[in-house]
Amino acid sequence: MTNDELRVAVIVPCHNEELTVGTVVGDLKRAVPHAEVYVYDNNSTDHTAKVAAGAGAIVRTEPRKGKGNVVRRAFADIEADVYLMIDGDDTYDAAAAPLLIETLVSGPLDHVVGVRVDTNEDGYRPGHAFGNRLFNRLTSFLFGEPVTDMFSGYRAFSRRYIKSFPANSEEFEIETELTIHAANLRVPQAEVPVGFKDRPEGSESKLRTFRDGFKILYLLGHLLLHERPLLVCGLAGLLSALVGIGLGVPVVGDYLRTGEVERFPTAILASSLVVLGALLVGIGMVMNAVLRGRLETRRLFYLQFHAFDR
Repeated sequence: MTNDELRVAVIVPCHNEELTVGTVVGDLKRAVPHAEVYVYDNNSTDHTAKVAAGAGAIVRTEPRKGKGNVVRRAFADIEADVYLMIDGDDTYDAAAAPLLIETLVSGPLDHVVGVRVDTNEDGYRPGHAFGNRLFNRLTSFLFGEPVTDMFSGYRAFSRRYIKSFPANSEEFEIETELTIHAANLRVPQAEVPVGFKDRPEGSESKLRTFRDGFKILYLLGHLLLHERPLLVCGLAGLLSALVGIGLGVPVVGDYLRTGEVERFPTAILASSLVVLGALLVGIGMVMNAVLRGRLETRRLFYLQFHAFDR
C-alpha cells in the first residue's frame, strides 16, 4: 500500500480563525491532495466555518470550548489510517505534512511530532519559549522520554495510537497528555523539524501564558501521581519518615539520658510522621500494582489495531 492509498485525515481545530483557516486548508490540499481535511469549528463567533467550507474542508462543530474537547471529538468521529493534526492559525508550515506522514508510515511509527523551528525572530514570544523549554526538560526527566517540543500542535498519528488515547484534557493541555500517553505506552515515535512563524496580523493567540502554564503544571503533577505512583508516594513517604526521625532522635536521646519523655507533642508528631511515611509507601505499592494492570489493558487494546500494511 502506497501513501496515496492510505486514508489520511487532517484535523484542524479552529476558534475564530476566519483570517487564517482558508490559507491553512488551501495549503494542506496542495501538500496532501488525497487527504480529507476536517475543520472543527470550536464555538467560533466569526465566519470560520463559512471560510473553511469555501476552501473545501469538511466542517464539523464542537460547541464545548477548548482544544482538548475538539481533539476528543475528532479522534472519536473520524476513521482513517493516518491522522494529521495542525492548528488553524497558519503558524505551522503545511508543506511539511508529506514529510510527517512519510516518517510515520515508513517507520512504521505511531507518533510523529513536528518540532517547531522559527522562520523569523518573532515566532515565539519570550515567555512561551522559556516555558516550553522548562516543561520539555521537566517532562523528559519525570517520564524518562526525550521531549523537544511537547506543546507542538503539528503531529501525525497512527490509527492504533488514536484509538488507544483516552483524551481526558479539555483545553491546551491536550498536547501534554498526547506526549505522556506516547511515553507511557512506549510507542515508536520520532520528531521532525517543521517551519514555524508568527500569527498573521489581526489574529490573536488564545494561549494565556500563566493560566495555561499552571494548568499544564497541575496536569503534569496529576499524571505523575497516576503514572508513577510508587515514585511519588515513595519520595513523599521517605521525606515524612526522615522528618519524623529527625524530630524523634532528640526525644529518644532525652529518654535515654533521663529515663523520661519530656516532649510528648514532639514525640507524638515524630512517631506519626514515621507511620505516615510507611503508609505512603504502602499506598504507592498498591497504586503501582493497579497501574500495572491498567498499562497491560492499554497495551492489549493498542495491539488490537494493525500497523500500516506496506
